[in-house]
Amino acid sequence: MGDESEQDGSAGAPPEPRRGPGRRALLIGGAAAGLGAAVLARDELGRLWWRLPGVVKKRKEGEVDAPGAQWIAASSANWRRADRPSDYDIDRVVIHVVQGGYATALKVFKDPGHGAAAHYVVRKDGHVAQMIRELDVAYHAGNRDMNERSVGIEHEGFVDKKASFTDAMYASSARLTAGICERYDIPVDREHIIGHVEVDGTDHTDPGPHWDWDRYLRLVRRARDRPRPARSGAGATPS
Repeated sequence: MGDESEQDGSAGAPPEPRRGPGRRALLIGGAAAGLGAAVLARDELGRLWWRLPGVVKKRKEGEVDAPGAQWIAASSANWRRADRPSDYDIDRVVIHVVQGGYATALKVFKDPGHGAAAHYVVRKDGHVAQMIRELDVAYHAGNRDMNERSVGIEHEGFVDKKASFTDAMYASSARLTAGICERYDIPVDREHIIGHVEVDGTDHTDPGPHWDWDRYLRLVRRARDRPRPARSGAGATPS
């Protein structure tokens, strides 16, 4: 290989020194980096603002996000306070199966030593318990990113028993998921409504081979597209 002067066609002349980025480029790059850091800092502050002394997001004891749900609080050790979707976008619903009964799910989610809990638990007869507010991050998926971006729904039953998944459970859970999708503008499809088994890094298999995804999504779409009752007031016809 020849030397540098031969390569650039300037034989006999000393090679020009290599130049680093100019002052203008450094200034622009520095400004861009500073802007990026500022955006990151703002986002992080947005996530942590409520942790500042004296700052507490207003909450009403026993309030639920899903109409008709019963409030049964999970242990505070199994979730963390947040302000979703202001600090974390919600774009997933994760479907779980307890591998046990409804009472078992409530018991372990109320246990501070369990280390995990879902936002909702659905019983075989369709009854829904809400244990964590949707604005908070539940430890349900075994993956921090998925926990921050999703709502978790547990279902009473066993993955290897098809009879666990009753008509009442499917219908109630579908209404619940439809409401979540409406609140956060989540598409009703298999990319955004997933099973625990599909979460990166999980060793869980739920909801298992007997969960009827086609039926479930059909029910979710039907619940999402249901006619809304007319509101009283101008332009509404009293019922």
